Amino acid sequence: MANHDLRKPGDTFYAPKRPLRSPLRRVLSTSGLFSSGYGDVGSSIYYGLGLIALVALGATPIVLGIAGIIYVFNALSYAEGGAMLPEAGGSASFARHGFNNLIGFIAGWALMLSYIVTMAISAYTIPPYLAYFWPVLKEPLPGTALSMGIIFFLMVMNVIGIKESSRMNILFIVIDILTQLTMIALGIFLILLPNPGVLIEHMFGAGNWPSTNNFIYGIAIAALCFTGVETVSQLGEETRKPEKRIPRAYIMMIIAVLVLFAGISIVALSAMTPQMLGDPVNGWARDPVAGIADGIFNAISPQDIASGITTERGPQILLMALLTSFRSLLPVLVSLLAASILLTATNAGLMGISRLTYNLSSHDQLPSAFKRVHHKFRTPYIAIILFCCISIILLVPGLFAPSFFSDLGALYVFGSLLCFALAHASILGLRIRKPDMPRPFKLKLNIRIRGKDLPLTAILGLAATLTIWIIILITQPFSRWAGFAWMGIGLIIYFTYRFLKRKLNVETPPGDNNIGSR
Repeated sequence: MANHDLRKPGDTFYAPKRPLRSPLRRVLSTSGLFSSGYGDVGSSIYYGLGLIALVALGATPIVLGIAGIIYVFNALSYAEGGAMLPEAGGSASFARHGFNNLIGFIAGWALMLSYIVTMAISAYTIPPYLAYFWPVLKEPLPGTALSMGIIFFLMVMNVIGIKESSRMNILFIVIDILTQLTMIALGIFLILLPNPGVLIEHMFGAGNWPSTNNFIYGIAIAALCFTGVETVSQLGEETRKPEKRIPRAYIMMIIAVLVLFAGISIVALSAMTPQMLGDPVNGWARDPVAGIADGIFNAISPQDIASGITTERGPQILLMALLTSFRSLLPVLVSLLAASILLTATNAGLMGISRLTYNLSSHDQLPSAFKRVHHKFRTPYIAIILFCCISIILLVPGLFAPSFFSDLGALYVFGSLLCFALAHASILGLRIRKPDMPRPFKLKLNIRIRGKDLPLTAILGLAATLTIWIIILITQPFSRWAGFAWMGIGLIIYFTYRFLKRKLNVETPPGDNNIGSR
């Protein structure tokens, strides 16, 4: 018998340096992981900011700050789990190891919902940015039709197997970060410093503060802006030295996300009222960054530039005069950059689905048909086509009612908060059930309970995400019923498949099983 026949099943997960027949190439560096994760997180500000303002109004920066703290808890738990289990399953893999196959499937199926809705929202917000060139795309029918066409196009491209360039992705991310930092600096210098009271008025003025329910709901919706934690974990099997580079990528994402999101949200509410920021019909809900750019360059009129330097606003006027030469360039840059980043995020959601379905199918949590690859293109075409079609169907209401935008956000929250809560619970479960398992990155600030070191950040993250998820179930009927319907369909598929598989194995004569005959 060959030596490789003596390996135990657990060796696949306990020997990350030499994975057992991994079909994925380890090629990603820390920068590649960061760009992929930030591509999801960074893109969300191009639509999530308006969606949050639609609910949280003037409390948008505060809501984002609270959600940012929860994001830190999430990122730290995923850093420990991703370094410990560098698989293409994310929270589904954590839950399968921390609990069992059923809990792992529930986490994976909830994550699947998040990916599908992320695809729909990202594609739905591309047309409003392109409306700078073609204003008709602001209308529900042509805009939503284009969004559906984008998902269909990406479906075809992914079935064929055309892959995005990692270097091009990094370039887009660098340009995006520099653009956002520039907009934050200009917004502070041209709007906030000359009139600091405008931010206070837009946040706390009459009619600008949300109700308690909407404030809490806004925190949940803000989770929409923090999707990249799963993306990095999903790429564990494609990362060189994942035990070191996954935690580094998460730390970089924490710093970048907290700084940029805080700055952008403050500048947004300095440039416009929360009602304009959150209006999906006549405002900037679907293209909030374009609204910020519009507000910045309307802060000083062309007449002020022509009149020269005044005693009160001399530095601002001088700066504006210097920027006049490319005054019209920023809206163009924002439109093209936003469309590119959102297209990348839509495609990243689709690629995440293909990795996740492959992982679930490989561990008998989904039928093997979901990981079946095309005989010519070598891609999981069944999973790609099926879930793209579901994402397109989710956009159908947008052909008639732009207000459904908030329902999409609520549906995303159902899946994302559930898988985040299960990820925290899994890290705690692994600390209890498998305390001796190698942990290249181990969380500090532990509480010792019954001889087990439990990370405080995972406990706080579990409490926060689970509490907000329960509140969403109580207060949001669409999210509750649509989310439970999705989970119910998944559980029917899971139990039916497992039952049929067990029945088939029982009916198969022992002599027909060729395992170990090679």
